[in-house]
Amino acid sequence: MDVIILNGGSSSGKSSIARCLQELLPDPWLHLGADTLVAALPPRLVGGAEGIAGVDDGDGSVSVGPAFAALDAAWTLGVAAMARAGARILVDEVFLGTTASQTRWRDALAGLSVLWVGVHCDPSTAATREAARGDRVTGMAAAQAHAVHEGVTYDLTVDTSHTTPQNCARTVLAHL
Repeated sequence: MDVIILNGGSSSGKSSIARCLQELLPDPWLHLGADTLVAALPPRLVGGAEGIAGVDDGDGSVSVGPAFAALDAAWTLGVAAMARAGARILVDEVFLGTTASQTRWRDALAGLSVLWVGVHCDPSTAATREAARGDRVTGMAAAQAHAVHEGVTYDLTVDTSHTTPQNCARTVLAHL
């Protein structure tokens, strides 16, 4: 396996599962994802029509502008290039564009061995986690809980509503 894609809404447990997988997998795997990309953006692109908007306006919605979309496309190709160069990658992603997001990743990862994992979480559980974290916009977790999975196909799904990240990671590992 070259790449494991973990797709789920905000606060669904993707990052926790990825960290557990890093401990369980025998070889080293890099953990990269949506938060990594957003953290690398120039501050002017976090909010506003050109970048990624809605991440700080409190209604839970997220919109993507042309500058962010271009950087996101380059990011996807860059992650794929790292995998082609021999790095094993855990991608922690939020498919805001649902099937279009998956298609973009499929195209970029063509020829690589990829495991597609849907990380589901009950909206109320995700919202409780979101509030406890203190670093997320209220409403984003509930808004994304189901929406990011619409039309997306997976090799495996896990649900973190009542299952620990460790047990979800063990399920992924068993599937490998």
